[in-house]
Amino acid sequence: MDLSKAMRLRIKNLMTENKVNGNKLALSSGIDRATINRFLRGQNKSIKIETITLICEALNISLKDFFDDKLFDDVEVND
Repeated sequence: MDLSKAMRLRIKNLMTENKVNGNKLALSSGIDRATINRFLRGQNKSIKIETITLICEALNISLKDFFDDKLFDDVEVND
């Protein structure tokens, strides 16, 4: 699986686990709602680590916890 897709799925899974929608995540993280939605829909293929950090803070997890998932076991990085 490509890294972008793995990150997208991980965010969606965390949102489901935490019962958070895109609007709520945007408000709690301080990230523009459109930015989150474009990434989750696959319109943006990349996301900054700073953005992932803000998402993690909003969901009360560490970056280590974010990437400590089977989704990242066999990722491929595509340019």
